[in-house]
Amino acid sequence: MHIRKSDKKTKETKLPIVRPILQDVLRRRIVLRKIQLASSLPEIWQENNSYKRIICSLLKMRSLQLLFNPNLLFSRPLSTYLSRTRYLMTLKEDDEACRHALKSGTLLLYHELAPLLRRSEGTCHLARFTCPDVGRTLEELGKGKELIREAVLLGCRETGVPQFALDVGGFDRNGMEQLCNGVFTDLRKAFFLLTEPEASLAAKGQALLRWHQTHGFCSATGQPTVRNQSGSQRVCPNSGVTYYPQMAPVVIVLVSDGSRCLLARQRSFPTGMYSALAGFCDLGETLEEALRRELAEEVGLEAEDLRYSASQHWPFPQSSFMVACHATVSPHKTQVSLDKTELEDARWCSLEEIQAALTIRKPPHNPEAQPPGFWIPPAYAVANRLIQEWADERGLKLK
Repeated sequence: MHIRKSDKKTKETKLPIVRPILQDVLRRRIVLRKIQLASSLPEIWQENNSYKRIICSLLKMRSLQLLFNPNLLFSRPLSTYLSRTRYLMTLKEDDEACRHALKSGTLLLYHELAPLLRRSEGTCHLARFTCPDVGRTLEELGKGKELIREAVLLGCRETGVPQFALDVGGFDRNGMEQLCNGVFTDLRKAFFLLTEPEASLAAKGQALLRWHQTHGFCSATGQPTVRNQSGSQRVCPNSGVTYYPQMAPVVIVLVSDGSRCLLARQRSFPTGMYSALAGFCDLGETLEEALRRELAEEVGLEAEDLRYSASQHWPFPQSSFMVACHATVSPHKTQVSLDKTELEDARWCSLEEIQAALTIRKPPHNPEAQPPGFWIPPAYAVANRLIQEWADERGLKLK
């Protein structure tokens, strides 16, 4: 093939520019798979204008065609949100890919839905294990490691490592704790001990494991359902109905009359703990309608202004989707009319009381044996966020 001199000169002059770009591409692992290329090129495209002029010509070069081959699959995706999301989607849809990921992923262990925690350097954290580690532990207890296949997919770490949860409630609790060098801890207590990201992960694991434990049969046929490998769904082989994990919508609201906020407690709460008002949304209700109804029913107040704050998954009682809001009532209409069937007590709290409660990082060691105090949900709970927001806003107004 005849090549004109001008073509040779053009390629030679481009080589010093092309080489660092190729090195950068390889260093970033941008072309590991087709979907990763689609998600990562825009980032590079905006970093340097020279890329805009050269990327297209690079794709025409024979030496790069193999590099951009979508069949070049690696065991780990790129550490970007889009790549991790698509990777997780693949694991949910492809049982074989999920089984392969389980072998190299990490496992969180639960015993009857209580996560296993470890303490190091004075702090608690979730204990993480590899699949071989858990297999050896189960064999030491005289059980087969086939149970590992029952693990459910939770997500993917920023490093690209998939995370799974497994309940070992059928094994001796003390034996598992000794072999795993940890303690199975009630999730409500764990919320006070873990960081917010780990508390969220522990809550998701418990909720998904509980859902599988309580949805083993089809509501239409009564026949056993079969889960996929990731645990993202269950299917009835007879009816073909597919079931997905769901959350019940709940509105949680902190009411203020301008200078105070209203907190309440149920009989099931630990002694001394107060929280924002909350209730399930009825079928057909909007968020605003549910919020106003709950205030009228439980404390006899009529909300005036409503403001959205945040949302959160809450694993209790059967996995709830908490929608957190602030509401105001007229300072001339603050008389509380308590529904004793729903609440044990409700009280208006001053800024000073709230600020003192926010300093309590852990519940009383034995609240049942101590005089009733006043404390609020842990920092992980969205109720705590509502209370903190109100205190910050109120504090600014007083300055």
